[in-house]
Order: sequence, then C-alpha cells, then structure tokens
Amino acid sequence: MKKNIFAQILFRAVIGYAGFASLLAADEAKSQPLWKKGIYHESVPEPTNENVRYGPEHRNVLDFWKAPSDKPTPVVISIHGGGWNGGDKAQLHSFVDSAKLLESGISVAAINYRLIKHCRDLDPPVQGPLSDAARAVQFIRSRAEDWNIDKTRIAATGGSAGACTSLWLAYHDDLADPTARDPVARESTRLMCVAAIRAQTTLDPRQMKSWIPNSKYGAHAFGLEGFEKFLAERDRLLPVINQYSPVALLDVGDADTYLFYPIVPPAGKVERDPTHSAVFGVELQKHCLEKGVPCELVYPGAPEVRHEDATAYLIDRLKSK
Repeated sequence: MKKNIFAQILFRAVIGYAGFASLLAADEAKSQPLWKKGIYHESVPEPTNENVRYGPEHRNVLDFWKAPSDKPTPVVISIHGGGWNGGDKAQLHSFVDSAKLLESGISVAAINYRLIKHCRDLDPPVQGPLSDAARAVQFIRSRAEDWNIDKTRIAATGGSAGACTSLWLAYHDDLADPTARDPVARESTRLMCVAAIRAQTTLDPRQMKSWIPNSKYGAHAFGLEGFEKFLAERDRLLPVINQYSPVALLDVGDADTYLFYPIVPPAGKVERDPTHSAVFGVELQKHCLEKGVPCELVYPGAPEVRHEDATAYLIDRLKSK
C-alpha cells in the first residue's frame, strides 16, 4: 500500500515537473523576438511577394516589397545578421525603415541564406552564405521587368555578418557569367551603394588583432575552432581569407559606402563587444579614402555625419540619380 502511495506521489511530481517545464518553454517562446519566429515587426508592411525561391538550397528564399511607381525603382536588399550561424530575413526592421523606403519609391527585398552549419562540406564554409547573397542579387535583377526594378540602382544593407556580406558584395569583382546557360547567373552582382551596420570589415585575424586587441571573431567562417587556432593558421589561409575579407577586396571604383556603429571607437583598448567594434569602421574608412571610394562613417560624436541612419543614406543615394 505504501509503495502504491509513494508511486502516486512520484508520478504526480514528474507530471508536475513536466507541466512546469512546458510552461517555462512556452514563456521562453513568447519572450523571443518575433524575427526569431520568422515574423516581421509591426512597422514592416505586408510583402508583395513572400518566400520567393531564388536558388536551389533550402534557405534560398526572399520576400519582396514593390514600391508604387510608374518608373523602374531602386531596390534595397536586406541581409540578416547572426554570425552566419543564425538569424532570419524578418530582422529587416533592425537595419532600415522599410515603410520609409517604399514611400520614397524604393523597393525592398529581404533574404535568407545557408548558414555555416549547412556548409560544412564547403571550403571555406563562409562561401555558402556569401555566394547565396550574390545569387539573390542576380535573381532580383533577373526579375526587373516583372517587379519594375532599375538594375542600375541596387543597394545592400545588413547588420554584423549581414553587413560583412553586404561589403563583400560591394567590393567583389562582378560574378556575372555572360556565357551561363542559367539566365540568372548572367546578371551582375555589383552594387551602387552599401549601408553596413556594425560590420566586420576584415576577416584577417592578425589584422583584427592589431585593430582590436581582444578580437575573437571569424574562425568558424573558415572551418576552424577558436580564434587562437585561426591566428595559428592565418598565414596558410591568407589567400583564401583575402577572397572573403572586405578590406582586402576594396578597390578603386567600388560602391559608395555607409558604415554605422552605435558605440564610440576606443582605438587600441580592450572592448566589451570586439566583434562589432567601431574600429572596424575607422580602419575601413581609411582604406576607402586611399582608394577614392566615398565612405561615410557614423558613430556617436563622429565628424562629418550627413545621414543619421542607413535609411536616410539609402534614400538620398538611390534617389540622387
């Protein structure tokens, strides 16, 4: 009899714990940002086209907002952040005000792409998300007639890893293949301008360390575990690193650049968030000036700020033509 009573108490305790755990899980799900559930912020209008497939991979989908216009419109392409390890196209509101862009006659696209975990078979894995972003640019250009797009006025924006990807697109040689059987692959990957938010502007670990002493980012992009391993392998990997590092790709005639950081750059000091340090922006701007590439750098107290945010910059730049 006592055994039965004990068993009942234990059973109720287990059921109670399970119920409590499920409540905790439910509360956690409720507390997650909407973008983690793939849901756009309330400030974002309903897309004109949802989950349009731009490539063969499972995350090769984008949403598109068509600006009302009698003439072909510019397009801003949003590339989400998350260290190439997470994130979703629903982060759009974190980078730009899509409603303002649309009101200004600028169409908008937001893309998903393969994450590093989906690209373990690639060398380096970072080529997966970056090549997906290039494909998305080409696909959007290929829909110019259907979506009323001006192919000559394409811009990219994004935060963190999405900002690094945007800069990679802005500075990389055109990946168009005029002889390709696939018509999408014949389209250009070049951008008119780029608005990068909290961007990593180099993926060279030695360069990062010289700019920001407590740097710790980037090893995963090249299939390595830990920053020390990344540093140790740097010389061997440098030719590959330079294919994906924005500052190494930057050249004369590349896309006009806007860099936004919410913190002041404490040059040469240990930082609380070295992965998103404004020193990345300071150093890239120096290289842009050397190459004659227009570059506006924004952080609290920065000199010569003309646009308070990426939205204002993109409207001004894309509508100036």
